[in-house]
Amino acid sequence: MRPFSLLSVLFLSVTIYATAADFETATTAVKHMGLGWNLGNTLEASGHVATTPSDPAYWGQQDLSSETYWGQFFTKPELMKMMKRAGFGAIRVPVTWYNHMDADANVNPAWMARVHEVVDYVVNQGMYCIINVHHDTGADGDTFQSWLKADEANYQQNRARYEKLWQQIAMEFRDYEQLLLFESYNEMLDKYSSWCYASFASPNRYDAADATSAYNAINSYAQSFVNTVRATGGNNAQRNLIVNTYAAANGYGDWSSHLVEPLTKLQKPEGETDHLAFEVHAYPTIADRAVTDIKKEVDGMINLLKSRLVSKGAPVIFGEWGTSNVDAEETDYMKRPELMKQFCQYFVQQCKASNIATFYWMGISDGAARLFPAFSQADLARWILQAYHGSSFDPVLPERSDYGTSCIACTVDFQQQWSEFNLAQGSFTVRDYAQLILELEEAPAAGLLEVKIYGKNTTSVKVTATSSTIAFNAQMGTITRVTLQCMQPTGTTRVKNIWLVTRNGEKVPSDPSNYWGCTMRDIDVSYPASIADNTLNTERSTLRCFDLSGRPLQAPHRKGLFIINGKKLFVK
Repeated sequence: MRPFSLLSVLFLSVTIYATAADFETATTAVKHMGLGWNLGNTLEASGHVATTPSDPAYWGQQDLSSETYWGQFFTKPELMKMMKRAGFGAIRVPVTWYNHMDADANVNPAWMARVHEVVDYVVNQGMYCIINVHHDTGADGDTFQSWLKADEANYQQNRARYEKLWQQIAMEFRDYEQLLLFESYNEMLDKYSSWCYASFASPNRYDAADATSAYNAINSYAQSFVNTVRATGGNNAQRNLIVNTYAAANGYGDWSSHLVEPLTKLQKPEGETDHLAFEVHAYPTIADRAVTDIKKEVDGMINLLKSRLVSKGAPVIFGEWGTSNVDAEETDYMKRPELMKQFCQYFVQQCKASNIATFYWMGISDGAARLFPAFSQADLARWILQAYHGSSFDPVLPERSDYGTSCIACTVDFQQQWSEFNLAQGSFTVRDYAQLILELEEAPAAGLLEVKIYGKNTTSVKVTATSSTIAFNAQMGTITRVTLQCMQPTGTTRVKNIWLVTRNGEKVPSDPSNYWGCTMRDIDVSYPASIADNTLNTERSTLRCFDLSGRPLQAPHRKGLFIINGKKLFVK
């Protein structure tokens, strides 16, 4: 036990009682999480040179730069400070491990230390944090094979490796208190890479033997996860753990009787009572649908989860949610914002009413916005925050423009021929923007670099000088991406400034990011410190107080036990 003071807020003296024996239950934790967000495309990002687990080079093939492989910058603690002050209560941190461990599952200490850092960024803000085993599972494709599959033979082959991995993770975080949760695996698929239900991608769309093997393997991996974590003792004896359904499928739909099997076939691991939760994901299609139909699907999903999972004796979270084109160039948020708003608000409100925690997938703050930090979809963030906290809630949502007009400078290392680096990303029309200006520190070697413009007609322009102006013409139509492409096997360049120039001559900074086959380093953004301070230091009360029945309170109103900011506290 250690003393904890809230004098500045409550003028009360309290003492924390947070030993493993009195960790809050999973049901209480899920209720207290509030609104969640995924730190996506970050610690789970990877690059594939060796693509099959049988190749020794498959294991441990990346260094810490993998965090930037999928267009994100290295995560900073200020990002979590921003999310907390906006009104989020929980962060899911997906983590991929195979590319940072050897074939015997010995995790690179530098990688474990980096995961540890990011976890601290979250819990130091008083938010719940979930870490998992992420793209070690998933769909095969483009010759790549995940090493964890929902298949009994795969479980027998990889059980020891999987358990050793979780033993290391559990020991690393054994002393953490109840704000940290472990999630067993992400979207584990069968040998066919079937979504929706096991064996869906088989030749006949269903194979009873393969489906049984897949569901048995899911239950075996879940049991191994629980047994391994619990065996490490300490706070892990009562840590709240999360297991996913097959493919993280939510079971909803009427086009096949097999859709519900991921829910009905999932078993609650033996020995678990109050410290386990189930996880599913949801990415419904909303395009060309009536609002009433979309709401009906949300209600159907929630009711199904109650009857098929909560009934097994554990709460449920939507560990990921969004719409079906959440990762597309033009998302529902961009193409049909009003419908997106209505879906998001209804989804969050209904889940909250059913004590189901929701973790939005990735958007909201994405790419360079996280570097400042800022919200790249501030209005979307406001929709879901107000859906959870109430329409009068006024969240603090800094945007890129709040940081002035400074550009991001960085060194780009191209590691493959034809690899590309984003100079501008997101749809914009040539009616609004006339050109892009790229400024490099030094003129590139002859034939090394080209600017590639993705529009109605993809266009390439050679880069030969320190400053290049690329004009946009009407034939390009709507531009979705502008990249700097390496035409040789490798190359390095220092990007100083990137500007988009409007038709009226205004220069707007364009923020770069990785696209594929390259990494960024020596990142610098020169906005005045006073701007960052003013943006980040708009204070909001961070106190979340409940009595032991789960009723929210403004503050403890008497002596006794309360749940304050996710911890059980005794107020004297």
